[in-house]
Amino acid sequence: MNPPAILHKLASMQRYFEGGNTRSLEFRKRQLIRLKESLYKFENEIYEALYSDLKKNKEECWVTEIGFTIAEINYCLKNLSRWMKRQPVSTNLLNLPGSSYILHEPLGLVLIIGPWNYPLQLVLTPLVGAIAAGNCAVVKPSEFAPATASILQKIISETFEPDYVYLVQGDGASVVPEMMNIFRFDHVFYTGSTEVGKIIYEMAAKKLVPVTLELGGKSPCIVESDADIKVAARRIAMTKFSNAGQMCVAPDYVLVHESIKEKFITELTKWIEKFYLADNYHYGKIIHKKSFDRIVKHIQNSKVIFGGKWNAKDISIEPTLIEETGAPFEVMNEEIFGPLLPIISWKKDEEVFDVIRQNKNPLALYVFTEDNSKAHKWTSQIPFGGGCINNASWHLTNHHLPFGGRGNSGFGAYHGKFSFETFSHKKAIMRTPTWFDPALKYPPFKGKLSMFKKLIR
Repeated sequence: MNPPAILHKLASMQRYFEGGNTRSLEFRKRQLIRLKESLYKFENEIYEALYSDLKKNKEECWVTEIGFTIAEINYCLKNLSRWMKRQPVSTNLLNLPGSSYILHEPLGLVLIIGPWNYPLQLVLTPLVGAIAAGNCAVVKPSEFAPATASILQKIISETFEPDYVYLVQGDGASVVPEMMNIFRFDHVFYTGSTEVGKIIYEMAAKKLVPVTLELGGKSPCIVESDADIKVAARRIAMTKFSNAGQMCVAPDYVLVHESIKEKFITELTKWIEKFYLADNYHYGKIIHKKSFDRIVKHIQNSKVIFGGKWNAKDISIEPTLIEETGAPFEVMNEEIFGPLLPIISWKKDEEVFDVIRQNKNPLALYVFTEDNSKAHKWTSQIPFGGGCINNASWHLTNHHLPFGGRGNSGFGAYHGKFSFETFSHKKAIMRTPTWFDPALKYPPFKGKLSMFKKLIR
């Protein structure tokens, strides 16, 4: 689309929203139901697309993509009428006998920009929140997962009116600036890298557009000396190497207490072999050659203690463990986003804090310990977006929890009611009766100071 055509399309969508078409509870629920029905209708095509883009098996597709989105839809359908009701709040003494409440108002026309690692779910889950909140939406899937972008195009075009939800294809580096520079969206929701997030944020700031940035970061995993080594190794192996490690909340590196390091590595390799090497049905591929080359370079510059093989023909890299050798640990300078897991040992708590401070405000933190005081120490003293105690990554599947980062890992949160609130404006309303209208509130104010002090304090 050329700029005039884009502007015409966006203006048409804005008029559709301003016509009040999206505001009723019945309309919103109907759209959510239609989206759910489409996911079932195109289920097999979605499996094929995700296998083509990332070599995901059907079970993983259901848990992390299709089923995840359907669960989000079902939760919204169950609670939406309650979320949309006015929310009564207290009224302060000065304004009694008035009453106060909050209305959740849709923002308008929002832009949702999705990544390639979970190319269906990370487009549709924010869209569910935008629909539930009563907005119109433009969605931009990642061009790096073209098969999934194609099936998303089919789903959205067959499910929604084109002036209600519209999908834009193309190179994100060109398409997104084109839209944002000629049109003011009412909200931009971006999931992806920190580098691109900064660009999105800068463009949005020029028009004072609010944004939600769901970025990445080096999410640490702390394994204490008293951890259940078998459980810790199994849970870390499963989540770290799911989707070939291409997950924003995957453990980026492990900080394991030196007293259990060798036992932990032995247990970790056992589970990696069982989960991903015995049968590669459960193991995906790297998204593209550029990412493949980056990860291979890290492997070549590291001390490999397990795995380390790759296949350039099918751009696959086997689960790989590396350890710190005392030399500059280059892999710690960026989010890995692949099947490479550094193992770093520690003895004193301050060593853990020193490592994490090098990459502040991670998206997630994971702690494995049987000691509640240790769990509280790490989770309360380290700034991070969200996380788990004795688990890894699974907190994002709980729609009762807000999901989001802080600082370099992003800001804003979504999932469940938090998605509804992200795509809503909280409108404050106070109603004052006319039957009570004391002269105290009006000039002249001379001599009323003592009474004001009693009322306003």
